[in-house]
Amino acid sequence: MADYGFLTDAELVDLLESGDRSAFSEIYNRYKFVLHNHAWNKVRNKEEAQDTIQEVFTMLWLKRESISIGNNLPGYLYSCVRNHILNVIVRKDVQNKYISSIQQFSESAPVVTDHRVRESMLKALIDKEIAGLPPRMREVFELSRNQHLSHKEIAAIMGTTEQTVKKQVTKALKILRTKLGLCLMLSVF
Repeated sequence: MADYGFLTDAELVDLLESGDRSAFSEIYNRYKFVLHNHAWNKVRNKEEAQDTIQEVFTMLWLKRESISIGNNLPGYLYSCVRNHILNVIVRKDVQNKYISSIQQFSESAPVVTDHRVRESMLKALIDKEIAGLPPRMREVFELSRNQHLSHKEIAAIMGTTEQTVKKQVTKALKILRTKLGLCLMLSVF
């Protein structure tokens, strides 16, 4: 077994391209510290520098048969480290812009769908409570609120006095406020 420490970079690259794991290990051991320092100087974060070196050497092994390193192995590895760091920076920038746009959207624009859903739920609740009123009171209330008739007009239609219509509407409103107030309070909590 040959001592890989005495081989040149070009010889190590030739052995690496043929799948020699020992040549890969020698390249790794020869350049890991200088590449780590290079990465650390760029990112100033130990974990990110280690991740960068790991990614570069993983890529080197996986693409060993198809990459063209040439005669300048250290230059190739330095370029790989620089490019990886730049790609990470671009990805982080894109993520930050995306997160920022989501935050701006959620803070600036009211959510119309949510309001419409709540509005229709409230309308259904009101309709249910109106339907639960006694029949005569419900009829008076609906003529007053839905048909927009005056108490005098309702009294004429129903054959009763204005005072009775007024009492029926007042009583219906009191019942609805009580029931809807309780329902709204329960739905909030």
